[in-house]
Amino acid sequence: MMEISRRESLAIAAAASFGLTTQAVAAGAGLVIPGLEVLMGPKRALLAGKRLGLITNATGVTRGLENAVDLMAAATDFKLVALFGPEHGVRGDAQAGAAVADQLDARTGLPVYSLYGATRKPTPAMLAGLDALVFDIQDIGARFYTYPWTLALVMEAAREAGIGVIVADRPNPIGGTEVEGPVLDPALASFVGAYPIPIRHGMTMGELALMMNTEFGIGCDLTVVTCAKWRRGKDFSQTGLPWVPPSPNMPTLDTAFLYPGTCLIEGTNLSEGRGTTKPFELIGAPFIDGATLADQLNQRNLAGVRFRPAHFTPTFSKFEGQRCAGIQVHITDRSRLAPVETGIAILREVARLHGQDFSFLPGNPPFFDRLAGVSWLRGAIGAGDSLENLKVRWQQQLDAFKRKRLDYLLYG
Repeated sequence: MMEISRRESLAIAAAASFGLTTQAVAAGAGLVIPGLEVLMGPKRALLAGKRLGLITNATGVTRGLENAVDLMAAATDFKLVALFGPEHGVRGDAQAGAAVADQLDARTGLPVYSLYGATRKPTPAMLAGLDALVFDIQDIGARFYTYPWTLALVMEAAREAGIGVIVADRPNPIGGTEVEGPVLDPALASFVGAYPIPIRHGMTMGELALMMNTEFGIGCDLTVVTCAKWRRGKDFSQTGLPWVPPSPNMPTLDTAFLYPGTCLIEGTNLSEGRGTTKPFELIGAPFIDGATLADQLNQRNLAGVRFRPAHFTPTFSKFEGQRCAGIQVHITDRSRLAPVETGIAILREVARLHGQDFSFLPGNPPFFDRLAGVSWLRGAIGAGDSLENLKVRWQQQLDAFKRKRLDYLLYG
């Protein structure tokens, strides 16, 4: 018979207080307890007697990988009556940008209302008969991830319907300490950034909800159930929690760390690695000289990263079926990595080396501007402005955000 560690035995002994089976806790006993488990255990009274809607996806799991939908559907002291799916769907089976249809959940038979299809905001008909909405989704920590903006629209709809919102919080997987990049210009508000926050915001979903509710005037009946034992500065690898990809192109924690910078590649004619096993780590195009690009970037001595020449052929998205050359970004020190600076450095170097072939995607406004959150960065990259000058241009607004952010932090 296999023996279990003292840490695992202590977690199993505590299982009853969090409403979990011994088997579930033994399968994934972690140091950090996600808000879902706190809500289903010590804070369960928040749910008692209520008819609930749940906004979640594949990341809504316990330490033992029990799914929030299945746990809540089995409860007898409250009733789960509807599910709401963000981008990629409740079960995480839709690709980036793909519309998600309303449907019935195959496992529970519950209606699933799409918040990434005909509407991105719950309608009054969807909310009819509900007492509260529970939100449980793992965020990444970057402004242009769509889940925070789904939460914002859910909060708006709940206020209008006169029902409460309960956010079951989860850690910021990239640490929650560093704040980086331009603050969004409200003129560029979209579903990849609705409120003036920087690219790397350094907050959890619950903290963002508090800020949006007060600072940005949503004003719903909001409750944040904090995760237990998470301290700001712990990245996801230090939580003991199982990594479930928050979206199909977010396979690893390294992907998440690079994403606040290399997602900017989406606004250009370069491949950001979608359609490969290393999205947001592989960057390239058929016209790139990968060896020269890697050499030039390595000479910049950017903190926490190294670059190597790479070749890849995307199976979908940009350059589908075409051989691309470029780079793979390798993280050498997560604690020193500045992903926004890294992403901009890549674009500056590509623009310098391949200016005749490289371009930003067209649009009104261009998609790159929506991702960056400002309209001036695109031109500054093309002009070859230094990273130091670019950072000076966004620093004043970034410092103001940092001061404002302090009022809403819940951890450490």
